[in-house]
Amino acid sequence: MPFFKNGIDGFSIEEITPPELLFGDDFSDGPWQWKGHIIANWESAYGKFFGKKAGFISLLWLPDFINWRRSQFPLDKQDADALHILEVLKENESMLSKQLKVASGFTLSRRKKVFNPESPTEPIVHKRNGTTFDALIAQLQMGTHACIADFEYQVSRSGQTYGWGVARYCTPEAMYPGLFPIERAVDGRTPMQSRQLIINHIKTLFPFASLRKIEKII
Repeated sequence: MPFFKNGIDGFSIEEITPPELLFGDDFSDGPWQWKGHIIANWESAYGKFFGKKAGFISLLWLPDFINWRRSQFPLDKQDADALHILEVLKENESMLSKQLKVASGFTLSRRKKVFNPESPTEPIVHKRNGTTFDALIAQLQMGTHACIADFEYQVSRSGQTYGWGVARYCTPEAMYPGLFPIERAVDGRTPMQSRQLIINHIKTLFPFASLRKIEKII
């Protein structure tokens, strides 16, 4: 289930959540705070799965989703920096976003250009910045090579959590080892067969959604 509105009417958490809970000042009772609890209940995987935007995939459908998505985002087509991020993540099993950025050689800064002392009028293009990292980790999530294992929050002096949670990344293999190898979990279905099962399922939930819109979201 995507978190945000998309081409299929009603197929998002945003559309079924009261605005005051989704965008209001008090997020304590809203879906932003539910994410970690849902992941912890081992019922759904969470990540930027839909157009590089967040959403949930039930563990029942996760094998077929992985089977399909990895055929569309194979590792041999990934950027070298993305592969490096994934390798660092695999070596550490799970890492907070900031930890993974630094360990992968990226800076926390989002500046794409930095001052060049040798030629002040020609700044240096900084390819390993925070913005680039965010795009690459999102791409890895789109391919289901990475997912979010939890969110960790800052704690005030009174012991209360606050602010936006910091994502802890891991691989689906580390998070859900019982689903691998995927070929076994999907009973040998091809990626196209998995794709068709997902389309059929969404079609039963949203019979008025066009095939084109369903294909786009998956």
